[in-house]
Amino acid sequence: MKLLILGGTEFAGRAVAEAALGRGWEVTVFHRGRHEPPAGVRSLHGDRTAPDGLAALAEAEGDWDAVVDTWSAAPRAVRDSARLLRGRAGRYVYVSSCSVYRWAPPAGHAEDAPLVEGAEADAEQTEYAQDKRGGELAAVEAFGADRSVLVRTGLLLGPYENVGRLPWWLNRIARGGPVLAPGPRDLPLQYVDVRDHAEWILGAVERELSGPYNLVSPQGHTTMGELLDACVATVGGTAELRWTDPEVILDAGIEPWTQLPVWVPPGSDLHDALHGADVSRAVATGLRCRPVAETVADTWRWLRDAGGTAPQRPDRTRKGLDPEVEAKVLAEVMEGVPGTTP
Repeated sequence: MKLLILGGTEFAGRAVAEAALGRGWEVTVFHRGRHEPPAGVRSLHGDRTAPDGLAALAEAEGDWDAVVDTWSAAPRAVRDSARLLRGRAGRYVYVSSCSVYRWAPPAGHAEDAPLVEGAEADAEQTEYAQDKRGGELAAVEAFGADRSVLVRTGLLLGPYENVGRLPWWLNRIARGGPVLAPGPRDLPLQYVDVRDHAEWILGAVERELSGPYNLVSPQGHTTMGELLDACVATVGGTAELRWTDPEVILDAGIEPWTQLPVWVPPGSDLHDALHGADVSRAVATGLRCRPVAETVADTWRWLRDAGGTAPQRPDRTRKGLDPEVEAKVLAEVMEGVPGTTP
């Protein structure tokens, strides 16, 4: 197989490149040159936002069995790339997002749930959800519904994460001491390891799939308790999880998902949207999800090798809770527990 990845040097794209190389595929990555691609790929440089930014791609020799595109900004960049490649590639896989569903999607929402309005394939960058939906429209416009795959990715975790969710939890637990753990412990979570995400994408190319797919683990693949317990077991040290009721956290003004990454309160629109998708189509077409302990351990190993500091995408908000805010909430929680002191 010959694969072209638009990007391919960071998180989701890098995992696809490494997985394809592992299968013995011939891999080309088209990127801006800001990050080193995996060893063994053919590298082309260009900036999709610049005039003539696709020149190196247009001039490159050869065709590809498939293109994987992870673009997250102006849909017109997907439009231009897809139009350029529609006669040179067999299939266009666009890594989209579960954010394309009209808010708030109910628990159990499948790929036929209502989508955000106002998205256009020719648009400049606007809002994330409209941008991703516009990218979907651009891919389908160029390749047709029968040769395009729309990967509606949910929460993505694993090595090389450049968003700051799991790395923040690992580093927080590594600091030790009492840790504000957002309850309940049995809160069901959906996420997908970036490597399982990549393997499904390559399988979709091999199977010649088309259409939209929710790509995240089955509902309840793990829980908040299992995730943080795995972090503690992996990191070791002196961390003590202090499980705290959702109401206490929300009353303190702490933002779910951003200040306490991954977590959103049970019974909320956020939980239905982010941890309640129907993924039966993806499971039926080969999605397999590794245990949470493996994702946590491998991410910690990569993070230590990287010096403890994960890369941060400039177009994503920083995640994590200020230590002073955490200490204040923990002190208030412990004051209300008989026989304890803050």
